[in-house]
Amino acid sequence: MSNFWPSNKTALGSYDEWLLLHDGPNQHANVDDFIDNLDFQPLISILLPTYNSDLNFLTQAVESVTGQSYSNWQLCIADDASTDKDLKDYLKKLETNEKISIVYRNTNGHISAATNSALSSAIGEFVTFLDHDDKLHPHALSAVVSQLNEDIELDILYSDEDKIDEQGNRSQPFFKPDWSPDLLLSQNYTCHLSVYRKTLLDNLNGIREGTEGAQDYDLILRATEETEKIKHIPHVLYHWRAVKGSTALAAHEKDYAHQKAKDVLRDAIARRNLSAEVLETDLGAYHRIRYKLPSSVPPVSVIIPTKDRIDLLSVCMNGLLEKTNYENFEIAIVDNNSAEAKTFEYFEMIEKNDNVSILTFPGEFNFSAINNFAVSKAKGEVLVLLNNDIEVISEGWLTELVSQATRPGVGAVGCRLYYPDDHVQHDGIIVGMGGVAGYAHPHSKREDSGEFGRSTIVRNYSAVTAAALAIRKSVYDEVGGLDEENLAVAFNDVDFCLRVQETGYKNLYTPFAELYHHESVSRGPDTDPKKAARFEKEALFMKNRWKYFIEDDPHYNPNLSLEGGYQIDLERSKKWPWQMD
Repeated sequence: MSNFWPSNKTALGSYDEWLLLHDGPNQHANVDDFIDNLDFQPLISILLPTYNSDLNFLTQAVESVTGQSYSNWQLCIADDASTDKDLKDYLKKLETNEKISIVYRNTNGHISAATNSALSSAIGEFVTFLDHDDKLHPHALSAVVSQLNEDIELDILYSDEDKIDEQGNRSQPFFKPDWSPDLLLSQNYTCHLSVYRKTLLDNLNGIREGTEGAQDYDLILRATEETEKIKHIPHVLYHWRAVKGSTALAAHEKDYAHQKAKDVLRDAIARRNLSAEVLETDLGAYHRIRYKLPSSVPPVSVIIPTKDRIDLLSVCMNGLLEKTNYENFEIAIVDNNSAEAKTFEYFEMIEKNDNVSILTFPGEFNFSAINNFAVSKAKGEVLVLLNNDIEVISEGWLTELVSQATRPGVGAVGCRLYYPDDHVQHDGIIVGMGGVAGYAHPHSKREDSGEFGRSTIVRNYSAVTAAALAIRKSVYDEVGGLDEENLAVAFNDVDFCLRVQETGYKNLYTPFAELYHHESVSRGPDTDPKKAARFEKEALFMKNRWKYFIEDDPHYNPNLSLEGGYQIDLERSKKWPWQMD
């Protein structure tokens, strides 16, 4: 069984070490030959607005374009009425390069107007953006064009990014997931490098003036309302300069940007006719959208499998009946071979509640079959699968789950679960972690936000735990429920979520539904020989059925470790398109 769980030996290391192994000269030795053999080599226009820019940083930015391994580019600079003479002299010298177009604005219009001025001179089929103090990776455009040769219909591409200091030292990589619409509503995660088909930008009338500070966020929100042809490139193609006064250095460096981001989010909600609101949070650059329940509050069926352990079940039930403010739900307790007299006494007492029923499912424990049986009896439009060792923390948890689960296109919804010692158990599942699947930030402190806020914002995951999972009954039935034949005990929730995702729904995690899970903090794999054999069989089944996702979970990143969530692993990276084995 050792191959199903994380090894004691890891190759976790620093970003500097990782770069030496995976982004050095050896990895790029064949890029020129690779590009020469590509069939599709479109012109890419890079938009670069300037205003009294630091000449050293601007020079580096320009040189990061002129030094691209992909040569079919156009650099479109728009100077926003700078007063710096040295800067103007530098721009004049650039005019001798026929691939560089410069627009000199007569009045200062700020970043949005300046970017639109640069866009007005763009003639490329695709357009991207470069801030005046940032840098492109030398092979950024090569990686973009490589992806376009894989799918020429793409409208939007975005890449991973990192930060550079004043000396150009790289740090803080942001390894991103594939397209995640709910994550985008929590943060502008696509950001740099973003590439758009120019006709799409033209149809959107370019950058929207008045959104300065969040103009790139506003653009991606509007653009993704018009197309679903979006692709993530899992390579660091953009270096964001972290200097004093930059949002790259710290989110609070530009509070106005956060305020503008909330404004453009509200605009997006209005355009999309969503019944929702942007709430003020203490999450800094991260956001929360709270969705309202449908006008007719949907009935919910909460399903709780149990066997004795009234000490646990009673805590769970008290939370549901006394601490939950949702007004329309039934509870189905599914008894599987209870034997203690006090259990049946408790059942008799608790069933006096009009919304509580006791179902009996005899026979060998099969989590999948138990839940499928209960679902067949359920009357609710929304199902909540709930372990009997869950404890309610706050009254609004069920409202949050249902408000997310009833949104069009949403599949399974998971919670933030804590061990009794206030350390995180579940805040999303990473497929492939530890061999099959594992939690994103297990045992992290409750107050920890995770890298880039990952633990404290609504975001898409490929899977969430069924210890507390909400989903519309119609979706549950559509995918055939849990797999009771092949996955009686382990990984049935992961398999279920992957089938939901494969059907076209987006699963998500919300940290705004918080519960305690009284599962042992030290719990590991079953050691009983019979249980161990069953576990190994189910793990093998998962590895065979979901091989692709185990190797590359679309809501994780192929450059990150499968030994520890969101960590650098010196032995794991996404090969560059031109990289030879």
